[in-house]
Amino acid sequence: MSDAKFSLPKTNAGAWQIRPFHRQYLMEQANRLFDFFEAASINPKGGFYELSDDGEPLNPDNAVRQIHVTTRMIHCAVIGSLLGRPGSDEIVDHGMRYLWEKHRDQHHGGYVWSLDDGNYVDASKQAYGHAFVLLAGASAKLVGHPLADQLIADVTEVIDTRFWDKKIGAVREEFGNDWSQVSTYRGQNSNMHLTEALMAAFEATGKEEYIKKATKIADLIIRRNAVKLEHRVAEHFHEDWSLDKDFVGSEMFRPSGTTPGHALEWSRLLFQLFVLGHKEHGWMTEAARGLFRNAVDLGWDKVHGGFFYTLDWNNQPIMREKLWWPVAEAIGAAAYIGAYDHDEYFQHWYRKLWDFAENHVIDHVRGGWISELKEDLTPTSRLFVGKPDIYHALQACLIPLYPANGSLTRSIITTDHGGPGY
Repeated sequence: MSDAKFSLPKTNAGAWQIRPFHRQYLMEQANRLFDFFEAASINPKGGFYELSDDGEPLNPDNAVRQIHVTTRMIHCAVIGSLLGRPGSDEIVDHGMRYLWEKHRDQHHGGYVWSLDDGNYVDASKQAYGHAFVLLAGASAKLVGHPLADQLIADVTEVIDTRFWDKKIGAVREEFGNDWSQVSTYRGQNSNMHLTEALMAAFEATGKEEYIKKATKIADLIIRRNAVKLEHRVAEHFHEDWSLDKDFVGSEMFRPSGTTPGHALEWSRLLFQLFVLGHKEHGWMTEAARGLFRNAVDLGWDKVHGGFFYTLDWNNQPIMREKLWWPVAEAIGAAAYIGAYDHDEYFQHWYRKLWDFAENHVIDHVRGGWISELKEDLTPTSRLFVGKPDIYHALQACLIPLYPANGSLTRSIITTDHGGPGY
């Protein structure tokens, strides 16, 4: 791992995050994302559309609603409400009612992956999806939605009784609609997003059980695996949680090899967990720095810029496409870590990442962020069609504006609302 030092000129060394122009730029970018996604995403039959590059609904006649799209839009609309953006509360309500009345399986329990206008499309029960259900419920509680408490209670029980493996301290991956076993696969991606959701649930409810679970997951995925793998995040495991380097699955949700974007995402979540966990686990901050630096060293294309989507275990690119979300996650991580570690390395990369986003990823003509670029940075759509969601990009715009004292929603409340509000 590189230990290169970066030195900013004295005339331009002050952090961008404290400069009025940059702060205005960030809020303008966030508002443009709201403009692109919010109203256009609302499906009058329930749930939300996924959008094309031009901001039009994909398959409007009978759109498929995937659970991560429903829940992420709820979470982002909550952010809009906390910021004071008009129209956000109606979107929260629209999403919460669809989540509770349609995604929730009233016969078998749990939450199904996807539906169209009349039927289940994929009725499986995925840990990844349930993580985002918990995030949506925890976020909705912050704006007082009437379904929030019962949703949090319901999905918490499902996670505890169906997914959580007490022996290992992480969640099992997937089940059939009737909770029959689908596979023995174990994955880090669902556990990473559950860590995010557990922290949000802790902040919303004050219940320590959530932060304890998050700490156990981080210990397994990062301290006991990624750190020993030279700060590379292993994605795939066998049933006994032994590493499966040869796994081949969905390149969207279970990409082969290692994924620099997930190391970057974990680097921020670890710092957040360190803060919320009463700063008891010093290994988290060291691991966070190592994950960020290693992802940049190995994953950043030194010729064209951008992060390669996946690398093999020899650290060579497998999928050379550059996606929008690793850049967004890297921005949030550089800002969050940089709030505690004043090494100019993190400010250097914060600026470099925004340069890349501004010049190559942000769609200044149509709105939103371009989801996928070829190696040479020309747009493509091999993995993603259209502009999938607002979640990653919105948080990249807003995390740098707020203190690194917990999640974004907590920071907005404690900063803008004059108190903790919990």
